[in-house]
Amino acid sequence: MDIEEYFERIGYKNSRNKLDLETLTDILQHQIRAVPFENLNIHCGESMELDLETVFDQVVRRKRGGWCLQVNHLLYWALTTMGFQTTMLGGYVYITQVNKYSNGMIHLLLQVTISGKNYIVDSAYGFSYQMWQPLELISGKDQPQIPCIFRLTEEKGTWYLDQIRREQHIANQEFLNSDLLEKNKYQKIYSFTLEPRTIEDFESMNAYLQTSPASVFTSTSLCSLQTLEGVHCLVGLTLTYRRFNYKDNTDLVEFKTLNEEEVEEVLKTIFNISLEGKVVPKHGDQSFTI
Repeated sequence: MDIEEYFERIGYKNSRNKLDLETLTDILQHQIRAVPFENLNIHCGESMELDLETVFDQVVRRKRGGWCLQVNHLLYWALTTMGFQTTMLGGYVYITQVNKYSNGMIHLLLQVTISGKNYIVDSAYGFSYQMWQPLELISGKDQPQIPCIFRLTEEKGTWYLDQIRREQHIANQEFLNSDLLEKNKYQKIYSFTLEPRTIEDFESMNAYLQTSPASVFTSTSLCSLQTLEGVHCLVGLTLTYRRFNYKDNTDLVEFKTLNEEEVEEVLKTIFNISLEGKVVPKHGDQSFTI
């Protein structure tokens, strides 16, 4: 694995030597705009592997994306290789339908320490929940970013990541009541502790998430990619584009329903993905919002 290959993949041409917040932010933003959050392997009859060499080949050489256990694993390798003090952490995702956090540790995120300050870095939550800048690990402070306002709070050693969302204007009136739309202005995202993790801690959950009928990832094909102004999302056959803060503290959301023949072309032109196998788009009945 070559760090220069990684930089080329994400289009990063700036400093390799400055281990500061500006460089960290730059790396994060390049990755989220080049590497999609996606689970398409599952829906092409392939597996989602955690082995770093395999992830590097998939994301860097074959120009694919992946889910958090893969993409944040790659980011961990890149930041560590550069010299950043980086720690893997494990998260518990908030499930709106049951009003609680997941029982299992299903999300991988990173903590990066710079000049004695700790930051949370996550390149793979995707959709409109994706941070665009590292979040300072400080409790109760609103941290405004282009996608939304993020807030970290700490209670008895457990940290919680929430967001305060804007109003949303739906361009297509027939989608006003779509189950893909997040209805809450205040949204819980995930919880985590600062206990260091290794990739091995996620192996059993990685297997579960891509095989269990109870997993949203087996019932729904997902792909999202951040842009300079918003985010493209593909859920099953539904393509959306959210433009953040297009006017008056409001996001613009545009919907388009594809047919199966259009999916491959959309993946190429919008998400820069060329699949080796044929994807079978799915949008199951488990709730998932963009």
